[in-house]
Amino acid sequence: GYDGKIIFASNPSLHAHRIDDQMKTFIAPFRGINVGGKNRLPMKELVAFLEVLGAREIKTYIQSGNVVFRSAERDTSKLSARISLEIKKHRGFEPYVLVLGLDEIEKAIAENPFPEAEADPSTLHLGFLTCAPENPDLKKCERLKKESERFHLGASVFYLHAPEGVGRSKLAASVEKLLGVPMTYRNWRTVCIIREMAKA
Repeated sequence: GYDGKIIFASNPSLHAHRIDDQMKTFIAPFRGINVGGKNRLPMKELVAFLEVLGAREIKTYIQSGNVVFRSAERDTSKLSARISLEIKKHRGFEPYVLVLGLDEIEKAIAENPFPEAEADPSTLHLGFLTCAPENPDLKKCERLKKESERFHLGASVFYLHAPEGVGRSKLAASVEKLLGVPMTYRNWRTVCIIREMAKA
């Protein structure tokens, strides 16, 4: 069913047999879909595309694209590329998709350097990176940040606490370019919800 936020895709025929023990849980935060009327992709269609690729137990959260699923494929870059190509084939655009293991989400949550910001989860943002930046310009990040903002670069996550919001944050707008690697932002509330969906 669809309740406006979370879609649970279930097909009895897919679950009648025993789920293969080899399957692993993955999280895929999409970037740039259903934003400003561009790159429209209904979540029900996304679920169908993932089923074609062999994904099972698929759940989505909000229209900006946060997907939890199980797959026998262990290569996350291969999964990411296959998902993007499947969407391009049917929808004509190729979104950026980062595929993460549940362990990576758990690690990102456990290593949050700003635990006091968790009380206001919309102000704490996690930028999931495709790889560790080789030459991040952290000095310019320091110059761009507002007095109220704090940031921390972890091994594969950029943490940003922005009490005044990210909409007008110069740091938030420029950080991907300054780090030199693709990044997908999610706020603390969304990250925690996705984690619970993946563990369920």
